[in-house]
Amino acid sequence: MEQEQTPRWWAVIAVMIGIFLLVTAEQLPIGLLSQVSSSMGVTPGMAGLMVTVPGVVAAFSAPLLPVAVGRLDRRIMLTVLMVVMVVGSLLSAFASSFGQLLAARVLVGLSIGGFWAVAGGIAPRLVPEAQVPKAMTMIFGGVAAASVLGVPLGTLLGDYSNWRVAFGALGGFSLLTAIALWYWLPPLPPREPVRLRVLAKQLSNRGVRVAVLTTAFVVVGHFAAYTFISPILQEISGISQRHVGSLLLLYGAAGIMGNIAAGMFAGRHPYRAVLVIPSLLFIVVAAFPLLGGQPSSGVMLLMVWGAVFGSVSVSIQTWIIRTAPNTEAATALMAFTFNMSIGLGAMFGGQVVDSASLPIAMWMASGLFLVGALLVLRTPGSVVGVKTR
Repeated sequence: MEQEQTPRWWAVIAVMIGIFLLVTAEQLPIGLLSQVSSSMGVTPGMAGLMVTVPGVVAAFSAPLLPVAVGRLDRRIMLTVLMVVMVVGSLLSAFASSFGQLLAARVLVGLSIGGFWAVAGGIAPRLVPEAQVPKAMTMIFGGVAAASVLGVPLGTLLGDYSNWRVAFGALGGFSLLTAIALWYWLPPLPPREPVRLRVLAKQLSNRGVRVAVLTTAFVVVGHFAAYTFISPILQEISGISQRHVGSLLLLYGAAGIMGNIAAGMFAGRHPYRAVLVIPSLLFIVVAAFPLLGGQPSSGVMLLMVWGAVFGSVSVSIQTWIIRTAPNTEAATALMAFTFNMSIGLGAMFGGQVVDSASLPIAMWMASGLFLVGALLVLRTPGSVVGVKTR
């Protein structure tokens, strides 16, 4: 019998911590880019592959791993993937060449995609239906918490020691999380094995299709700009580099508040929640080069940016749970889209920054947010809230 009647909050917490560590691992190189490029003798642009490689690998592992493992108990799958994260983090810490470091990042990407694909839709199996919004807010709070705690603290650890220590610490915490997952998760046999045709079938559902496309535009746009948040704050807002780390902590704190607010709002109004996100991001990011020319205004816009983007994961996942014929398959597609978009956003943003300027990159990003908002606007609100069987 499924564990729907008895809340398993420790299991929810373990999954949240897993998501926290995975997102931290994926984005940590943004804060350690200069250290790694200097240590490994590569250009900053080449070092940026540490973000692109796991993002692309995670994108493909998200839909393919659930297919490959078939009827494997999801408790076993999540625990094993966290162990893979341990191995990838430790190999990263001890890499003697940049090629070895990228190979280790492949393992990190493998664990990110597979874990997210399952964890994103696991809340309804751990708590009663009435408590699913709260459980999802907690799980996806790990994404925002990675920004407010994981990435800044990892960056500070790297600054005070070196980047290898930061990656090694990730490996240690991942091992503890793997143990927690094994002991706290109940047996979770898949309700329906995920097959390739089931994955493809999800896109025939209009709600899933719009959620996937909106996610792509929003996440590509976000990382096309946010990857370069340090030079944005320094060159546009005139903020000293020594204050950037502290401001990223505030940005992440705003993201956590946005995640909590979205978890409560999206549970009742998923359509409105998903419409508001790209609309506000369009306004904030487009206005930043024009209105963020002073430290005070730059910080204010950064906080709004963090709060809005912090609400993305829980809002769109709530939409998915309401509309998808197969929640795990649709979540796998979402994980594919999210992680591929991270890699593509960082890559495209870098090209625009190098060939044009930071403001042009931000306006390009805001254009993508506008497209995402128009996609949702053209979708009837009645699409959300009725499961298609």
